[in-house]
Amino acid sequence: MKKILFIVCCMAYVLNSNAALIRGRVTAAGEPVIGAEVLWHTTTSGTTTDFNGLFEIPLYIASDTLEVRYLGYETALIAATDTAVFLSITLVEKQEELDEVEVSARALGMVNYRFSATQTQKITGAELCRAACCNLSESFETNASVDVSYSDAATGAKQIKMLGLSGTYVQMLTENTPSIRGLAANYGMEYIPGSWMESIQVSKGTSSVINGYEATTGQINVEYLKPQTSDPIAINGMFNSELCAELNATGGWKINEKLSTGVLAHYRGDFMQMDANGDGFMDMPTGNRVNLLNRWYYTNHDYTMQFLVRGLYDERRGGQLKKLRLEHPYQIDIATTRVEAFMKNGYVFDHERATSIGIIASGSYHAQGSEYGSTAYNAAQGNAYLNTMFQTYFDDESRHKLTTGLSFNFDDYTEHLIFDGSVALRSESEFTLLRREYTPGIFAEYDFKYDDKLSLLLGARADWSNYYGFFATPRFNIRYSPWQWWNLRASVGLGYRSPNVLSDYASVLASSRQMVGFAEKFEQERALNAGVSTTFYIPIGKRELQISADYYYTHFFECVVADMDTDPHKVIFDNLNGGVAYSHNFQVEASMEILRGWTMTLAYRMSDVKQTIGGVLREKPFTNRFKGLITTSYQTPLKKWQFDVTAQFNGGGRLPQPDAVNPLWNERFGWYPQLMAQITKYFRTWSIYLGAENMTNFKQKNPIVDAANPFSNNFDSSIVYAPISGAKVYIGFRWAFNRD
Repeated sequence: MKKILFIVCCMAYVLNSNAALIRGRVTAAGEPVIGAEVLWHTTTSGTTTDFNGLFEIPLYIASDTLEVRYLGYETALIAATDTAVFLSITLVEKQEELDEVEVSARALGMVNYRFSATQTQKITGAELCRAACCNLSESFETNASVDVSYSDAATGAKQIKMLGLSGTYVQMLTENTPSIRGLAANYGMEYIPGSWMESIQVSKGTSSVINGYEATTGQINVEYLKPQTSDPIAINGMFNSELCAELNATGGWKINEKLSTGVLAHYRGDFMQMDANGDGFMDMPTGNRVNLLNRWYYTNHDYTMQFLVRGLYDERRGGQLKKLRLEHPYQIDIATTRVEAFMKNGYVFDHERATSIGIIASGSYHAQGSEYGSTAYNAAQGNAYLNTMFQTYFDDESRHKLTTGLSFNFDDYTEHLIFDGSVALRSESEFTLLRREYTPGIFAEYDFKYDDKLSLLLGARADWSNYYGFFATPRFNIRYSPWQWWNLRASVGLGYRSPNVLSDYASVLASSRQMVGFAEKFEQERALNAGVSTTFYIPIGKRELQISADYYYTHFFECVVADMDTDPHKVIFDNLNGGVAYSHNFQVEASMEILRGWTMTLAYRMSDVKQTIGGVLREKPFTNRFKGLITTSYQTPLKKWQFDVTAQFNGGGRLPQPDAVNPLWNERFGWYPQLMAQITKYFRTWSIYLGAENMTNFKQKNPIVDAANPFSNNFDSSIVYAPISGAKVYIGFRWAFNRD
């Protein structure tokens, strides 16, 4: 490793001193624009503006024009050839036109950060509109890197996977602030409505150390709509064939030139008890969800401040159907209340060198009361987070950038679990688990760029936990482009995580499995992630074919093992204890705008995930061996119609070892297809869409084991590997009152 760092440093030293880097700032009405897309014209290569509206992008030989895009504003085309000139770009709001005009190019759905050292892809609002996208968990249907599936067949909880591993190893951020973690991990993906999201950034492998030490397999960051740029009033409604209805209302208003505010509101209702497989259990729980967010944004010259507060109430009721009129039905009732807030302050001292200081403070309180038949689980988590950052370029050519700062994280968990002894294998018991963990830390990150040839990101953290003591997090990312049409990337780094066994494996609560060892103290989860990737940008006429391939390896030094194999009536929790746990993940992807307005993406992924379970190295259960993806979209030249189709092919895998005497399920499952389609009709200020999901109507047979006897020793709703409900049709509309 020392030799590699020495070689890299030597390369940086001998490179030419004139770095070809374009820098600038994007504003609108005197305010910095956060998250604007800055691309080289006619390509999908570029970057986005930061918290202060600043950006940097290497020169591109094939183009001398920058294209700046932001929702609600006219696209700006800026000549950019001189690296000595700092660009000040002002966006102009779109004006209503009486006559229809032809759209010269459709909005980009996916933007690859071509010059970033990390492998990052941005999912834009245009991509999110390709499906119903009711919430964050449904935003990855057209993405090959992220999988979303149900964790059990009774509660409706969804889980994501990246690089073949659970989403608990992906750091979930909202506006670069840690959010969906701890108790929120089970249902938090459903708590962010699709119409609230401006964009999603997905980074694979090790990433920046600025936001913490928890990212092992990647980061997913969600950007909400901004009040200073969103429409004053926008409404989105959806209704589907399962009698689920959603209504969203968003708005942003300028109080004056310095102050603006925005409100995001959401309601969801699931009204019908569905039982397509006839097992007597609801396929999906009924319930209601109310979600409200308010944000304030203030800017005064070089100072920017944001304050956001959000409240949520979610209730879901599952279990056996009421129409069965059972004397003692198995019921699932889950009620969640969550309140969160953050404040961001930023001050820019020097625009040309991007010298600035930022302070992020956030807090949340999450309370959940739940009943699973005869089991009660009530939990609460309080969190406080503080991150202070200083960043600057320390040379005139903006090649060398330093970011450093201090952070502090505090978690307060209270978990209360009660078994009433109705299940024979469980003696009457009651557990209260308390954990208060505080973790101060310090970090530094060096970012080096030379021309469009080389990007280097070297970061390190030092943190101390009152539970686990001192630990260090080094991370290294590099991008090298021998030619403009070829990118090579490599990354390596460590990731850590404090396990939360009950919330991480809450799906087991909806079963009769005896839980063994969950009350013990577990070691901090620690893993090394290393990856390489290559991307080819092949010009074909005026268009560009992108072909990428990547390989990532994750090796665990310590992790929690949930053994569901040793005994089909138990789940045994333990540390890795010298065992082996790893993941190999290989993916290849090709995408292109084939004809004007017609885009297509093809992808294929293979995963090999194994873990020592019960003393034997086994394939980790519930993990797809492969995934194939074909997604295509066509938008008519005048943007009157849009047609979207996506097909997924999910590979087979292993299930926990069944009962050898009375096997109630097979040990392996086969591959299965899924097909989704949507048609959208656009009007001047509104659109309507009609779509269908799981059009192949593939459903897992008997997803609930021994559903007829939910209080027996065999009952288990956690053996889920595929969809549990069939084809679904939905219809919806989007309407916005333009700011002008």
